Amino acid sequence: MTDPQIRGDVRDGIATVTLASPGTLNALSTAMLQALAHVFDQIAGDDRVRVVILAAEGKAFSAGHDLKEMQGYRTSPDGGRAQFQALFDLCAAVMQQIASLPQPVVAQVQGVATAAGCQLAATCDLITASETARFGVNGINLGLFCSTPAVALSRRLAPGAAFELLTTGEFLSASRALALGLVNRLAPPDQLEAETRNLAETIAAKDPAAIRLGKRAFQAQLGQPLPQAYAVAGAIMVENVLLPDTAEGIQAFLERR
Repeated sequence: MTDPQIRGDVRDGIATVTLASPGTLNALSTAMLQALAHVFDQIAGDDRVRVVILAAEGKAFSAGHDLKEMQGYRTSPDGGRAQFQALFDLCAAVMQQIASLPQPVVAQVQGVATAAGCQLAATCDLITASETARFGVNGINLGLFCSTPAVALSRRLAPGAAFELLTTGEFLSASRALALGLVNRLAPPDQLEAETRNLAETIAAKDPAAIRLGKRAFQAQLGQPLPQAYAVAGAIMVENVLLPDTAEGIQAFLERR
């Protein structure tokens, strides 16, 4: 997982991927997105990894897309249309990688997560946050509605709450984000890493095959009409219940051992 943009390690079944560009507030430049795509490809095929933690260095989790890089696109003959489309396509691909990873992904948000940085956090399966963290999709303040971050936010928040954020450009405090269901757990800044690790270890201790099937079922049924959602979830549950370890787990429960 060696890359100038990120750091990574695997310990006790938990892979920690750290955005390591604090000087740019961990902006999601093309280079950063490509680095994430590469490391997620590695993790997807690594059976040692049961849970992924996505963390960041510095005062920001991620400030979103690299605006300086984006402004440079405008000098191209088409005004940057092709480059903007390629950037947003790459970003969308990385977000979908997170959703399709077999392992649960926990975003560890220690600071501000804004625009595409908020999108990145909201795309993860779970979020732990520092009590001083803030979340926002503030593009509207620059005349740019955060349409792609809206995809992640509208799947995690009630539509009205997501639309309010997108249209006002205001920040959510960590406590408000917890109340709205964007964040799963809060911790004091000096305890955030331990809280995140505790959550990851709890998940990593469960049957890995069941967790992987469960994430696939959860993602597949999202947004489906009720009959299709049950059809998808039921088929995957059959896969799960037929696993040898599941049969043994049920029998152990019945025998109270």
